[in-house]
Amino acid sequence: MAFSVKGKTAIITGAGSGINLSFASLLLSNGCNVLFADLKLRPEAEAVVNEFSNPTNADHGEAIFQETDVTEWKQLELMFSVAEARYGAIDIVVPGAGVYEPNWSSFWHPPGTAESTDPIDGNHYKMLDINITHPIRVTQLAVAHFLKRKQPGSIVHISSVAGQRSSSPTPLYNASKHAISSFVRSLARLEKRFRIRVTAVAPGLIKTPLWTESPEKLKNLSEADGDEWATPEEVALAMLDLIEKDECAAGKITGGTILEVGKDQTRLVAEVNDPGPSGRGHTARGIPKVAEGILDAMAVDGWGIPNN
Repeated sequence: MAFSVKGKTAIITGAGSGINLSFASLLLSNGCNVLFADLKLRPEAEAVVNEFSNPTNADHGEAIFQETDVTEWKQLELMFSVAEARYGAIDIVVPGAGVYEPNWSSFWHPPGTAESTDPIDGNHYKMLDINITHPIRVTQLAVAHFLKRKQPGSIVHISSVAGQRSSSPTPLYNASKHAISSFVRSLARLEKRFRIRVTAVAPGLIKTPLWTESPEKLKNLSEADGDEWATPEEVALAMLDLIEKDECAAGKITGGTILEVGKDQTRLVAEVNDPGPSGRGHTARGIPKVAEGILDAMAVDGWGIPNN
């Protein structure tokens, strides 16, 4: 089932920054075309797209950017249409866009309250639209494309060590990553029947703008107490293994495989009786203090009551 990425085409949502940008860069340097689907590109992502928009090296792929709001299904369909019109076949799909319990759509800031932008009558949480609904819909579109072309394909999701744990400050985020891990495992049979491999990485603490540019999120960490970062590049290499290999240092790779990535370590996450994340790059020792702060804020009269 494994195949080389050279000469192939990928769609990556959220490719404008972080892990997804690192993976897009890795694919491009290995000869794979990449459609960057995101609301916008950070300067470092824009530089990559510009560099590979007209690749002079025959061993490199081509990069194109398609502005995409992943909560809009028509825009998800459009990114497939654009990639198919330009390259014909799409071989690799990464529904990578995600957010980490933002104040504007969080359990601790209910719809209609001051910091939330989820409308009180909206009947949904935008964070879950991004972290759960969008990856599911993109997977449906990818599977339909692979089946239509009667070709093998690889879909790589971004789960997290949060998909094996609970965390008081981020209940919606953790729920979303538990959902993604279970979703990926539920599609394992597609590989044997249709040569469509659905897998995921489960990163630990990865040093990306999602963390470093959010003072609120950084409160969860305590580098002074030994918390350590892994890098987006480490995750990108694990994602490449999920596509190109049937076996890696961590073990056998098949549909439904989830690879946990920490600092200088990668391991297979077992479906049952897994020991849980361990080792460097997985611990956030500031979480208990943050959790207490949240509970203190809830003790004030009026928590969860919508603004007038």
